[in-house]
Amino acid sequence: MPVPATSKVGTMFFVPDLQAESQDVWVKILFQASNPEFQKYSGSWTGMFRAARAIQRESGFRGLLQGHSATLLRVFPYAAIKFVSYDQLHNLLMPTRDRETPFRRFVAGSGAGAISVLFTYPLELIRVRLAYQTREVGNDPSSTSSKPARPSLTRAIQTIYREGDGLRALSTSPPPPARPATAPAAPQSYLFTHFPILKFYRGFSVTLIGIIPYAGTSFLVYGSLRSLVYDRPPGTPKVKRSAPIDLTLGAVAGLISQTVSYPFEIVRRRMQVGGLVRPGGWVGWRETVVDIWKTRGWGGFYVGLSIGYVKVVPMTAISYMVWEWSKGVLGI
Repeated sequence: MPVPATSKVGTMFFVPDLQAESQDVWVKILFQASNPEFQKYSGSWTGMFRAARAIQRESGFRGLLQGHSATLLRVFPYAAIKFVSYDQLHNLLMPTRDRETPFRRFVAGSGAGAISVLFTYPLELIRVRLAYQTREVGNDPSSTSSKPARPSLTRAIQTIYREGDGLRALSTSPPPPARPATAPAAPQSYLFTHFPILKFYRGFSVTLIGIIPYAGTSFLVYGSLRSLVYDRPPGTPKVKRSAPIDLTLGAVAGLISQTVSYPFEIVRRRMQVGGLVRPGGWVGWRETVVDIWKTRGWGGFYVGLSIGYVKVVPMTAISYMVWEWSKGVLGI
C-alpha cells in the first residue's frame, strides 16, 4: 500500500540527514546569532576555521558538537515527516505526470517543510540555545584554571521554560549588559505567563515564513532538474538513473534554496536566542531585522553563509539520493 511504503521512505532519512546535520558545527549558529565572543571571526572564509580552533582550544573536541544531542533528537522526526509529507502532497496535487508543474512542486515542498517544522521546532530552539550558550552562570570567562562548563540538554529545557519567572537560568557568554537602574523592566508577555510552552516557539513565525522559500525552492529545483534529466521526449536516448546524478541534482537544489532563504535563517537565529536578552517577552521580527541592518547592513543577513553551504549542500544531495534509492528499493 502506498502510505505505509512512503512512511518507510521517511524513516530511512534519519541516517543521511543525521550524518550531514552532525557537521552543522557550533560555529555557524554562533555567527548567525551574533554571539559577542565570536563576531571577530565572522566575515571571512578563514573565520570558520579560526573560530573552530578557538572552540577546540577552550572546550576540547566535544565543544564542536555542542547542541548535538538536541540535533540527534530532532533530525529523526524532521526528516521522516518532511519526506513523507511531500510524497503525500505530491500524490494529492500531482496524481499524474502530466499534472506536474513548477508551482505545484513548490507548494508541495513548502507544505512538507511547514508540517515538519511545526512538529519539531522546540527541538530546533533547544539546539540553537545549546550552541549559543558557551558558559553557565558562575563561570568566569577570564579563568584559565578549567574548561567552561557545557550547558546540558535538561538544563537548557528548564531554562527556556522558566525564562521570565525570576528564576536562575543559563546565561550567555558573555552575559547581556546590565539594565540601567532608570530603565523600565521588560514587560511580561501574557502568552508566556499563561502558556509557557510557547517559549519553545520563539522565532517560529519567521521560521515558518522562511521554510516556504527554502523547502519549496529545494523540491522545485530538484524536481525540475530531475524531469529535465530523466524524463526525455520519445525517440531520445534515456538517461539511466545513478547515484552521482542524483547527488549532483540534490547539491544544486541545496545550493539555490540555501541562498534564497538564508536571510530568514539569520533573523530566525537571532529571535531564537532572544529569550536570553528578553526573558519575559517576544523579540519581534521587525525589531530583529532593523537591528541586523543597523549593525552590519546587507552583509548581516548573510553572515555564516559559507558554513551554511558546507552543511546544506552535501546534506541535501545525500537526502535526495537516498530518497530516490529508497523508493526504488520499495518499488514506489
